[in-house]
Amino acid sequence: MNRKDEHIRLAKAFHKEKSNDFDAIRLIHNPLPQIATNDVSLQTAVLDHEEAFPFFINAMTGGSQKSQQINHDLALIAKECNLMMATGSVTAALKDESVQDSFKIVRKVNPDGFFLANIGAHNDLENAQRAVELFGANALQIHLNAPQELVMPEGDRAFGDWLDNIAEIVAKLDVPVVVKEVGFGMTRETMLQLISVGVQTIDVSGQGGTSFTQIENARRPKREMAYLSEFGQSTAISLLEAAQVTRSFEVIASGGIRNAFDIFKSLILGADTVGISATILNQLLSHGVDATIAMIESWQEDLILLYTMVGKKNTHALETVPVIFTDEVWQWCQARGIDVRKYAIRGQNEIPFRF
Repeated sequence: MNRKDEHIRLAKAFHKEKSNDFDAIRLIHNPLPQIATNDVSLQTAVLDHEEAFPFFINAMTGGSQKSQQINHDLALIAKECNLMMATGSVTAALKDESVQDSFKIVRKVNPDGFFLANIGAHNDLENAQRAVELFGANALQIHLNAPQELVMPEGDRAFGDWLDNIAEIVAKLDVPVVVKEVGFGMTRETMLQLISVGVQTIDVSGQGGTSFTQIENARRPKREMAYLSEFGQSTAISLLEAAQVTRSFEVIASGGIRNAFDIFKSLILGADTVGISATILNQLLSHGVDATIAMIESWQEDLILLYTMVGKKNTHALETVPVIFTDEVWQWCQARGIDVRKYAIRGQNEIPFRF
């Protein structure tokens, strides 16, 4: 079986709505929101581009006939829902022209869409340029996936050139660049390394959704590395880590996004936009295009209600919503010196009092 098709099969087989660290984030209710739904704008800006909604279809697949149909359907969904979309890694298409149509299809379906091409950090500038040119991508994702590669039976075993490759691509590529994890999360130390070589947009992509160590372990004959199935930092924790770095960069949240409330919580924790993969893929494979469009449209409607509920008229303003952390998120904050009280009392100076 084609490895890309095997990834799709295993991702669907392992997909289930499970608890994750988003459940450890509790909003402090404000009974007086003082706005109406008509006051709310969901617009956000990322990668030098204005987006109507603060979430998008994140990288999933490509490189086979089956994945070509999936990318066709995802591009159609992106078009109908007015969303940005990233393809899966195009590395296979850089090596084999016969699978290029599985990526080019997105531009055919949605000629005016905003698309991100995706490559691994082992690729050089030339491959980055070829990836963008493949279907006229508007931006490039460079993914970091060392744990996946190490568990993958045929995966890479050397990672010493990754940061140098990223630095050259960011400096010389003529479209914006995102550096993203693939579900293992990030810390402030990693983000500072990326910023130091010019990266301006980071997708923290945390643990809590699809586990590529679990998927790759399932492809090992002995399946002996199951202990890495839940490896990494969660998306919620990664966003808290990002908030400890001076905000000279854009933050994208992805990993374990199950619904509009998880999107909302990600934005509250400082994300500029939110990427969703597994929940959308599972809905598409299980129920089809129309049902997936309906689900996404319901998220868009729910977000307007959620913004209104906390009295915030735009995405940027959500960063003043007070929240409390429990369980492992609270424990992480204690260990890493993150001031939880600051989050619990933020926004107090915005409340008008009448005497």
